[in-house]
Amino acid sequence: MLDKLVVLRERTIYHVAGTRPAAYYIADREAGGVLVNAPPFDPALLAALNGCAALQYLFLPSRRGARDLDRWRAAAGLETIAFEVEAPRIAGTIDLAVGGRRKLTRTIDFLPMSGVTEGSCTLRIKNDGGVIFFGPILEPGPDGWPALVPHPDDCSTENRLIGALGLQDQRFEYAFTDVFEPGRTRFGPGAGAAVREGLRNVMGD
Repeated sequence: MLDKLVVLRERTIYHVAGTRPAAYYIADREAGGVLVNAPPFDPALLAALNGCAALQYLFLPSRRGARDLDRWRAAAGLETIAFEVEAPRIAGTIDLAVGGRRKLTRTIDFLPMSGVTEGSCTLRIKNDGGVIFFGPILEPGPDGWPALVPHPDDCSTENRLIGALGLQDQRFEYAFTDVFEPGRTRFGPGAGAAVREGLRNVMGD
């Protein structure tokens, strides 16, 4: 049900097996449990999540990961989070509609990177080597590392490129996307260098 991916000093990161868009769980020393993307509600999964850390927040990088939000809210007493531009387009209750400067804790904040949808947004962990949850903004490329892959149904290819350019200045060792294929998807350490190299190749095309 939960696959442990990374153990860091202040948090442990899990993948919720069999989910697409991929859902992840951050058992964080300061924030408690943070679910990234909402799987279909399942009481057994909720118990498993709480066994790692009490579930406090559900973050949606985009509306594509929103499932059973109000059932999760009612059962877990959690707060749902999405970027303020995306929130009105999400089915279900959003408790915290965050802007680009909003922080969840002293080490967790958000980076808006619209383009896939109007309000796609990442969750960034600034310590422990740096971790970013990209949602649909990046996806595994041919080498398995997160990459910028434009699609015909993108809201704005231009905004995607502008947002991606900002990643050149970000330092992170781990990165996770809406696509997780065990055995193929690469997430770190070394994700930041791989993402920057991939972006240089895209910008040079």
